[in-house]
Amino acid sequence: MKLGLISDTHGLLRPEVLQALAGVEHILHLGDVGDAAILKALASVAPVHAVRGNVDRDGPCSRLPETDVLLFEGCYIYLLHDLSTLRLDPAAAKFSAVLYGHTHRPHIEKRKGVLYVNPGSCGPRRFELPVTIALLTIGLDGALNVEIVNLDISAHGRSASQSAAARLSIASADSPSDKPHR
Repeated sequence: MKLGLISDTHGLLRPEVLQALAGVEHILHLGDVGDAAILKALASVAPVHAVRGNVDRDGPCSRLPETDVLLFEGCYIYLLHDLSTLRLDPAAAKFSAVLYGHTHRPHIEKRKGVLYVNPGSCGPRRFELPVTIALLTIGLDGALNVEIVNLDISAHGRSASQSAAARLSIASADSPSDKPHR
């Protein structure tokens, strides 16, 4: 099963994001949606699950849950926007992954057997940070594989997802190390 992970759209849904999400079975938006129309547009690609971020204070986005727990292929996935607000031990709770946003920085790490993923931001560019999403694949055996996809946003509005050389990848289920992978 392939899941698309996005965060921090801040009211901007780039066409490159929709292209990069083509073929995913579910889309998980990790907060700071900024405009409920984004969720509707994403739903044209695949079913959407979203959590509320710190900018989602008004309108329909303010009614999104602060956290969510999803079950895919036997793997429990915990969603929240800001990792600093995590108030449980994901390993003790038997979560396979914790997905979050907020920092706008893509990050993949494994701690105590739990995969932590921040897909970065695919909304307005912030500072010199890349514009990214993530793709999470869950195997039938529960193995998790995640890749950060850098979106090439050119000055002329044309773009394409960069090749595998621009992707970070980690196979998490069988990784013997809890060291961060960047």
